[in-house]
Amino acid sequence: MTECDKLLNPGPVIPDTEKGDTRFHLRPAPLLRAYPVGVTPLTYAHEPDASRYTLHRGSDLLSVLDYRDDGRSVAMTRAYTVPAFRGHGYAAQLVDHAVAVLERSGDRVVVPVCWYVADWFATHPERAGIVAKRRSA
Repeated sequence: MTECDKLLNPGPVIPDTEKGDTRFHLRPAPLLRAYPVGVTPLTYAHEPDASRYTLHRGSDLLSVLDYRDDGRSVAMTRAYTVPAFRGHGYAAQLVDHAVAVLERSGDRVVVPVCWYVADWFATHPERAGIVAKRRSA
């Protein structure tokens, strides 16, 4: 264990009674891995028959982005993350991926129907070029 490891993970504070000392000393605790060995990468999938984009880690479905495509525009209707995987930004990564795919194709605009997708575009103004312009009534 290096000195750096000892500073980062000093372990519990316990008295050193073996030396007759009542002062407290730090003993190093065993280091735990921050990430499991062999972290499975994220995989994106476009499922046009189901009108959705999905994000998986291994066999786990993390997030889904549903849409409706009329040939000229893609209405993103729902972004959903499985509750056990919420709070890690998976929906944002999936929206980013789907928007990038649509930007590359260049033949459709996005209509952000889902509140989450609308908020995502509000925080990414550099991607606003693909958003459908609203028509006034």
